[in-house]
Amino acid sequence: MPITRASDIGNYLYCRRAWWYRKKGVESENQAELAAGTELHQKHGQQVLASAITRVVGMILLMAAILLLAAYCTAQIL
Repeated sequence: MPITRASDIGNYLYCRRAWWYRKKGVESENQAELAAGTELHQKHGQQVLASAITRVVGMILLMAAILLLAAYCTAQIL
């Protein structure tokens, strides 16, 4: 008995006919569209990663600025 994976269940629930074709080894006729969609998802993933990195760097810089301001204010008082 073959192993059923979560992605198999998701594919079946999304489109039973596409799941059946894939199980039988029938190639999809819209390979160009599938490749374009894969490329689009990869680009989007890169943008999300770059955004997350930029956000972390921004937070680090903000904390550094707050610490420098606190040190400056403390030095002015003493």
